[in-house]
Amino acid sequence: MQYINRLSDYVDSRESAVTFGKFDGLHKGHQKLIEKVRELSAGEELAGIVCAFDMRPLWERTGKIPQMLMTPEEKQRYLGGKAGTLVNCPFSEAFRQIEAEAFIRDIICGTFHARYVVVGTDFQFGHHKRGDIGMLRQYAGEYGYEPIVIEKERYGDRIISSTYIKELLSQGDIRTVSALLGYHYGITGTVEHGRKLGRTLGFPTFNVEWPREKLAPPWGVYLSDILVDGQWFHGISNVGVKPTVSRKERVLIESFLFGYQGEAYGKEVTVRLLQFRRAERAFASVEELRACIGRDVEYGKHFFANEE
Repeated sequence: MQYINRLSDYVDSRESAVTFGKFDGLHKGHQKLIEKVRELSAGEELAGIVCAFDMRPLWERTGKIPQMLMTPEEKQRYLGGKAGTLVNCPFSEAFRQIEAEAFIRDIICGTFHARYVVVGTDFQFGHHKRGDIGMLRQYAGEYGYEPIVIEKERYGDRIISSTYIKELLSQGDIRTVSALLGYHYGITGTVEHGRKLGRTLGFPTFNVEWPREKLAPPWGVYLSDILVDGQWFHGISNVGVKPTVSRKERVLIESFLFGYQGEAYGKEVTVRLLQFRRAERAFASVEELRACIGRDVEYGKHFFANEE
């Protein structure tokens, strides 16, 4: 997959099948759009493009703290092999001011030379969101592209959306979050040196900083799978600030792996959250913390034994 960091850097002169959106989380609804682009581009030897609006410039202007389901780096990693080209499109003030017809003329056609424009039923574009699928259809003949509108993916009676997933995540419903995403929610990061307290307690752990711009689930202990050195291990992970032993406000995910032997400092690992176990809390003593971790570990081992 080709990754392009700015809209102005896209220079491919081929006709394309293209889809637009924020694609936060790349959930099952997003995946339908991307799969259609892939299908169309492969069938007619077109450029297959996912144009992802990067809202961070807007958030910086308005002082909003980013709360994303997926960082740009995770998005790039996830789409590898699933899209021909991922174009990161910063939502700058100049971009926000583009009128809807100019968006069709200059971006859909001028930049991407679109033969197909694949969008969801609620797609809006242009200044003040004046453009919609009605307008996209209205100008199709004049500009020579075919709009393809994909119905929303549903989970029960709810439309799958990033907003709905964030709502579930805030409630700690990690199982349903994973069902809507089509993959397990988690992070990839580098194991850092800690105070080695887990080793002292008898439960050596991996510490990875939770990305500041990525939405964290409720702080607490989760059953998890952890990828290290190309191998998956079951384990338990604590997301939070470790109130019993730390005064820092930095959010970490701290994982104890079942059956892992070795050092992992400086290595990149992936942690996938599977099920909420309990909320994070401060303990009266380190001994009380050790006893609770022991119960968490036994619970986790029993859970995975029954799953397999």
